[in-house]
Amino acid sequence: MVAANNSVTPAAWLAQQIQTGDPDMLRSMVKTMADALMSAEADSLCGASYGERSDERVNSRNGYRQREWDTRAGTVELSVPKLRTGSYYPDWLLERRRRAEQALISVVATSYLLGVSTRRVDKLVEQLGVKGISKSQVSVMAKALDEQVEAFRTRPLDAGPHTFVWLDALTQKVREGGRTVNVHCLVATAVNANGQREVLGLEVGSAEDGAGWLAFLRGLVARGLSGVQLVVSDAHAGLVDAVGATLPGASWQRCRTHYLRSLLSSCVPKSAQPWVATLVRTIFDQDSAEGVRAQYRWVIEALEARHPAACEHLDAAREELLAFSAFPREAWRQVWSNNPQERLNKEIRRRTDVVGIFPDRAAVVRLVGAVLAEQTDEWTEGRRYMGLDILAKSRVRVIAGDTPDQYPLPQTLTA
Repeated sequence: MVAANNSVTPAAWLAQQIQTGDPDMLRSMVKTMADALMSAEADSLCGASYGERSDERVNSRNGYRQREWDTRAGTVELSVPKLRTGSYYPDWLLERRRRAEQALISVVATSYLLGVSTRRVDKLVEQLGVKGISKSQVSVMAKALDEQVEAFRTRPLDAGPHTFVWLDALTQKVREGGRTVNVHCLVATAVNANGQREVLGLEVGSAEDGAGWLAFLRGLVARGLSGVQLVVSDAHAGLVDAVGATLPGASWQRCRTHYLRSLLSSCVPKSAQPWVATLVRTIFDQDSAEGVRAQYRWVIEALEARHPAACEHLDAAREELLAFSAFPREAWRQVWSNNPQERLNKEIRRRTDVVGIFPDRAAVVRLVGAVLAEQTDEWTEGRRYMGLDILAKSRVRVIAGDTPDQYPLPQTLTA
């Protein structure tokens, strides 16, 4: 009887398969190993293995989210575990802000190659190590980023209803026709049905006018935006009418940050601005709708003697600033204390200020779109922005009109 040939060990077989370079097998092996490591780390954070009943368990799994991971064996689709409480992100495996950094390099390199960069941008190019990048490399990088950003900007908005929506515009400088012009980035942010913040869309136009906002909002509605109860924005001409034409039944809340800037700059001497700002902010710190309106009256009376122009300005904007009082108090606190649009604007500015003047509009969309896509990913991975019970109360209360008769709901906008 001839003994079986045991000369081929598992290790030798694995080495042989790796040497053959089968890309499908290599990708499968890399994915299996990475998924196993992430699963083990998630189990460690939970205090127990997946599906295991244990008194030591402190958290539990909540499905997976798919993320692409570029390796030498090709692009691998990873299944990153999600947790019921808090978030999990494998920093040791995946890099955060990767798309935005690639977009920044692409924009700066394009400016450098076109000869339109400033000395500040030239220094940044050297720091990023892209001094010798070729036009073909920039083209490939830009194409990949453009595809990702376009997919993000045109995706279906199927995570609704989006109860709260914020609208804002940022100005950027672009070179067109041999001169520098201003373009406007229209951005919409919302809270979806899962209580997570989400960037709904981005559009770049020549002007921030009613026609631009109307087209932008119609595009969002066509992609699935629905269930909007409150829209927060500044009082730009045409914007409020566009909201009324595309989101019937939604209340409009004037952004208190934009309003306060307008009030202080136009009606209050610089020496008195800190005092007036503190006084106005107390309106939004009350615990009930009755308290909000009572405090509003008190602030107007306090300003009447020393700053009559500010008093009149504030009185005229009463209903625009108090639309939020028709919603649950927990919702006000979250909306005002952690305004996602203002924080998002700062993050966009942090990136775009590095470039200064963009070489074209496509570069603006590429960089700003990449920042917005990354921010949405981070919000999805993080804690809920607003509790589901608060969202449910906000929808029911507005629909049913469950407010005191003496403090009726703000008049809804109509086309």
